[in-house]
Amino acid sequence: MNKWHERFDQTDYVFGKEANVFVQETAARFTIGPNVLAVAEGEGRNAVFLAEQGCDVTIWDFAQSGLDKAQSLAEEKGVQLTTTIQDLQEAEWPKDAYDTVVCVFGHFNPELRKRTLEGIRQAVKPGGLFVTEVYAREQIDYGTGGPKDLSYMYDREDFDGFSDWEHLHFEKNEVVREEGAGHSGLSRVIQFIGRKK
Repeated sequence: MNKWHERFDQTDYVFGKEANVFVQETAARFTIGPNVLAVAEGEGRNAVFLAEQGCDVTIWDFAQSGLDKAQSLAEEKGVQLTTTIQDLQEAEWPKDAYDTVVCVFGHFNPELRKRTLEGIRQAVKPGGLFVTEVYAREQIDYGTGGPKDLSYMYDREDFDGFSDWEHLHFEKNEVVREEGAGHSGLSRVIQFIGRKK
């Protein structure tokens, strides 16, 4: 049993039931979907929100307990999701398969982070979007969420693989995130919205 399965295996939603603020703001500014992949999506809050916007959403996550809670939240909200148990270490990324890939606070060791970002680059259709909000390295000093291991945090340079995409939004910001017990307070994040050419 992996640590995320254990963490999500409780009644409360660790990161709450409401979508990440940046995902909500992005959906208000851009057309997301209709075919969306949510990577490392956990308990499904962002996926359910996007399904409520009319998107056809597939979730990849390594924790079955998270996927079960995502389905419960979808039923509560009256929408449908496709959930897939997926170890990103072993993922076979499809080519040009999704209109949008969303990854919110998906933190991995440096090797898996590089592999995952390369997979996302491959999976987005031409003209499609990659939307992400992740903790910057400075977040270690804030202590309001995210890994305790600095190597799991992001630098702007991690997105160099998207240098040939159109950057619709690419900023390092200080924001307040109140998203369940898992993200609570002033935080330092990197936000990226890229469109594949």
